[in-house]
Amino acid sequence: MDATDQAILSALRRDARASYSDLAHLLGLSRTTVRARVEKMRAEGHILGFTVVLKEDAARDPVRAMMMIGIEGRGTDRILRQLSGLPEVRALHSTNGRWDVIAELGTTDLERLDAVLGRIRAMGGVTTSETSLLLSTKRSS
Repeated sequence: MDATDQAILSALRRDARASYSDLAHLLGLSRTTVRARVEKMRAEGHILGFTVVLKEDAARDPVRAMMMIGIEGRGTDRILRQLSGLPEVRALHSTNGRWDVIAELGTTDLERLDAVLGRIRAMGGVTTSETSLLLSTKRSS
């Protein structure tokens, strides 16, 4: 992918519904060029799909956090299964480095977040954790 492809992707991240004509005008390209490049990026797997973020989705989780979790020994698969069962867990990521897992959490209020953090910390095999509240989102994929 070159700078033109990156510019198209950046524009699509801001507005996935933008027409080829709108993208072409914004980027100073022809409509045919934009269409061909988007189709090529889709065919090559760079673009997997387009999505809509609903107001209700954002309002559902007014309190969001990232919880970095350290796990003892070989308990990662078991803990991932337990975390997957918690309704407040929005996504789970395996990582390298200091933390074994990062959990994206979403709740309606701080009291509920505190409760889910307590449940996660109490899971057998969780040795350490660190949580950061997400204050604002500048860009969401």
